[in-house]
Amino acid sequence: MPNPFTPTFGVTPPLLVGRDDPLIDFRATLGAAPGDPNRAILLTGMRGSGKTVLLNAFEDEARARRWAVISETTRPGIAGEIAATVLPELLAEATGHRTTTTVEGVNVSAGGFGAGVTRRRRERYQPAPSLRSQLTELADRYDEHGRGVLLSLDEIHREAAEDLRAIAQAVQHLFREGRQLAFVAAGLPSAIDGVLSDAVLTFLRRAERFHLGAVPPVDVALALRQPIEASGRSITDEALAVAAAATQGYPFLIQLVGYHMWAVDPGADTIDARQARAGAERAMRRIGRLVNEPALADLSAVDRQFLLAMAADAGPSRMVDIATRMGVSRSYASQYRLRLIAAEMIVPTGRGFVDFNVPYLRDYLLGSAQGR
Repeated sequence: MPNPFTPTFGVTPPLLVGRDDPLIDFRATLGAAPGDPNRAILLTGMRGSGKTVLLNAFEDEARARRWAVISETTRPGIAGEIAATVLPELLAEATGHRTTTTVEGVNVSAGGFGAGVTRRRRERYQPAPSLRSQLTELADRYDEHGRGVLLSLDEIHREAAEDLRAIAQAVQHLFREGRQLAFVAAGLPSAIDGVLSDAVLTFLRRAERFHLGAVPPVDVALALRQPIEASGRSITDEALAVAAAATQGYPFLIQLVGYHMWAVDPGADTIDARQARAGAERAMRRIGRLVNEPALADLSAVDRQFLLAMAADAGPSRMVDIATRMGVSRSYASQYRLRLIAAEMIVPTGRGFVDFNVPYLRDYLLGSAQGR
């Protein structure tokens, strides 16, 4: 029996759980008139929280209603690529005109009689197609049939600020003109905050913002049990409790724990607690390289020093202890506390206390410090 779990970033899991609110709002906005507040949505969350998966779900909803979908990952030059390649292709599909033929010249029949001249009329001041003009034409074409256009951007960040300005300005104009357009984008919390601080991108500050946090325990259990049973196996209640606890409600870990738990003894009809514990241990070893390592790579050396100072504690850390271990003042350490809270690496847990927000980050930091 094939493994039903998909521990690959951005790949839609066999069962999407814990994301009902943004999906319900998005479905509603596709059927609403222009001006609905959910026509512009920003998704934020740490790595593995399911941002790309939810974007996929939004795009699937739009396609099911036969909307045009522009789905891109943010990068420098993306605005030009959309204008030069993506929109012309979509317009060709919408109009049914993929090629144009122009004939110019003089035709002379035999004997020199019956000459004919073909001419082509051109507008004297013909505008060049732009991102905005083509997006407007595409939205109008689809609106003729009661549909619209969805523009979806993943992994937005400040390195592509110039492109984001061009896209946001075009989207804003179409919104103001009442065009049938929806815009959704996703990114890490720190990246989203960086983009929203841009003076030209103030339009995006008014977008509906959904933060993707931990999945509720009941949904975690459903996301583990249903794919297993749909694939012809069963899981004991004890095994399900072990596996669900190991995920800590983290969407990517649901898939990773499920995948490794299934693979312990794929020929067994039932997954028991032994298999669940073994699968959880394998997943915990993998999460360090897949999530913790890239998350730490985005941080400064002092950020990482702060986190390593926290790792010495078995639970929440006192700020005074962190500052002492770092050899800095509390006010200096507090600056990095705010940075790491904004990046969703840590969370405040009481007056003067903080704790890790990323699953198994403490274990990873301690293992790295010890050379494991």
